[in-house]
Amino acid sequence: MTTDFPDFDTLRAAIGTELGPSDWFTIDQHRIDLFAEATDDHQWIHVDPTRAAAGPYGTTIAHGFLTLSLIVPMTQQIMTVSAAKAGINYGLDKVRFLTPVPVNSRLRAHLTLTQVTEVPGGVQIHRHVTVELEGADRPACVADSIARCLL
Repeated sequence: MTTDFPDFDTLRAAIGTELGPSDWFTIDQHRIDLFAEATDDHQWIHVDPTRAAAGPYGTTIAHGFLTLSLIVPMTQQIMTVSAAKAGINYGLDKVRFLTPVPVNSRLRAHLTLTQVTEVPGGVQIHRHVTVELEGADRPACVADSIARCLL
């Protein structure tokens, strides 16, 4: 379910609130291969199922940066700010890849709003995002994500 913030005051009032989860995202080999093509990262552990079967995880795994890039659509499912005319990614403060993501796994995100500050033309939102790996004891990824909502 998406939480919409109709104005920046409502957004500020939600600091400390956990939101989510997003829908599950399946990480199949096709998605991994497309990411490898887009980033020119063709390491065998990601794109060679035969070789990866004999590797440390017994199968191919998603690129860490593929998992990280999915934070964008996941957080868009979790929250919107209808007061903003545009939203942009501003950056990341801390990212950790805690658990490898095997092919055909499912991921979803939860987030906590940690800070909302005014910037010229809008607000800057800090969110602590946890990317859950279905069935795993630890998250696939945790990241402190920064976005700007522009008027």
